[in-house]
Amino acid sequence: MIVAEQKAIDEILRSVRDYDDIAVVSCGSCVTVCMAGGEKEAAGMASIIKLAAMEEGRNVNVRTANPVRQCDMEFFDSPEFGEDGVAGASCVLSLGCGAGVQFMAERYPDKAVIPALNTTFLGVNRDLGYWTEMCQGCGNCILEKTGGVCPVARCGKSHFNGPCGGSSKGRCEIDPDIDCAWQMIYDRLKRIGQLHRLYEINEARDWSASRDGGPRSHKRDDVTADRGAGDE
Repeated sequence: MIVAEQKAIDEILRSVRDYDDIAVVSCGSCVTVCMAGGEKEAAGMASIIKLAAMEEGRNVNVRTANPVRQCDMEFFDSPEFGEDGVAGASCVLSLGCGAGVQFMAERYPDKAVIPALNTTFLGVNRDLGYWTEMCQGCGNCILEKTGGVCPVARCGKSHFNGPCGGSSKGRCEIDPDIDCAWQMIYDRLKRIGQLHRLYEINEARDWSASRDGGPRSHKRDDVTADRGAGDE
């Protein structure tokens, strides 16, 4: 899941201060799970904006919308995105991830679309209120070689062929509170009887499939072909 955290309230209030009709839009997927941008957070944010405006003697209309996802076009067809909702506002405050914010900006090219969250990483939920990074979306997964432990995201130096010389007692040199990814890889491979994998030398990383090659896209020709046939 995508993990995000809310920006400082003061920063958000400064960002929306010049607008008198604001649509606060939540997202019902990842940022709801990490308790940063769900319907509850959108309602709370709307109340904060109203109270702040009242204290300054300003009259501000704040409306909310709560789509299932901000990153999927099909959810923009609901009434809450019409003129009585988001389309009628002068500004959109998005409680979605960075992808949702940009998709909203495409949808409403004549409106200011302001992010209320900082998108942090792709991770998992370890415990209530605790998430850790597991994937950087590098575009070329090698988890079958490393026992299901990602050296790109979980090694502090993203080493591909074993640990650095600074790890000690299974801990990372950069942050002793973090487990050494290559220690975890070794332990995992040993447990499943695949230690021979450590003798396989991974070639120099080809980053062309990663973000370094520019914005990425993924298209399923079988799906788009079926859709086109159905539309004709």
